[in-house]
Amino acid sequence: MINRTRAGIGTIAGASIAVGMVVFAIKLLAWWMTGSVALFSDALESIVNIGAAIAAYVAVRWSAQPDDADHLYGHHKAEYLSAVLEGALIVLAAALILREAFFAVMSPIALDAPWSGLAVNLAAGAINAVWAVVLMRYGRSLRSPALAADGKHLMADVITSAGVAVGLVLAVLTGWSILDPLLAAVVAVNVLRSGFALVTESLGGLLDAAPPEEDLSRIRKAILENSDGAIESHDLRARHAGRRTFVDFHLVVPGEMPVARAHVICDQMEAAIRREMGECVISIHVEPAHKAKQENLVEM
Repeated sequence: MINRTRAGIGTIAGASIAVGMVVFAIKLLAWWMTGSVALFSDALESIVNIGAAIAAYVAVRWSAQPDDADHLYGHHKAEYLSAVLEGALIVLAAALILREAFFAVMSPIALDAPWSGLAVNLAAGAINAVWAVVLMRYGRSLRSPALAADGKHLMADVITSAGVAVGLVLAVLTGWSILDPLLAAVVAVNVLRSGFALVTESLGGLLDAAPPEEDLSRIRKAILENSDGAIESHDLRARHAGRRTFVDFHLVVPGEMPVARAHVICDQMEAAIRREMGECVISIHVEPAHKAKQENLVEM
């Protein structure tokens, strides 16, 4: 099952490269038809999208490698590195758009065949929107930070394309050519914001930030519902590394309980946590009754 999941993630990540190349070609055509600096900036961002898709593909392939002697906890954090890189590339794309917008504000130009170019660019945006939704959905369901980041990156590109379209329409209807680069600059600022948000989120994974409270509640519930015979559980800790969740806690049992019985309780808890969280590495430290403490508890 795990191998099929990893293969599926690799296939989706590889398809993103092909989608990025197709969209880039379409946007480049739209710019060639119109001479619009906003459309040219949009095409520049698509080059960044291709680079980000390649980075995501390499990351998911690397993270799919099995644990080895040098990486006993797996290679899953490679996906967070890819997500950080994608956030940085989004910031770079915004900077490129702002640069082109600045020069266009200084020297506005009339647009050629704006409606045809707009239609072509909107087609590229529609492709990106559909694929962004696919990536984010699979990124969440397969718990792949690289796929989720790639989807957010593409959705930022969709927002850019929408802003560019509005700018072109206003520029054509009013005759104010300067609206084209000005709106491109406004969209670039929004793209910049999304890039910083993605970098911040991905760094949390690299720095072993605690998982969302919703995930911790599911883990506590799995422990509680399989705790028959135990006295208490405390010092629960968890973190995510890509698709894998690391969980550790202390389990207090009666001092006279046989080791075999304590082992059965641990097995039940581990199975329940895996049903809730998927791929997991679980460490349970079994302690005798006198080690019980009334803090950091999973209530039983």
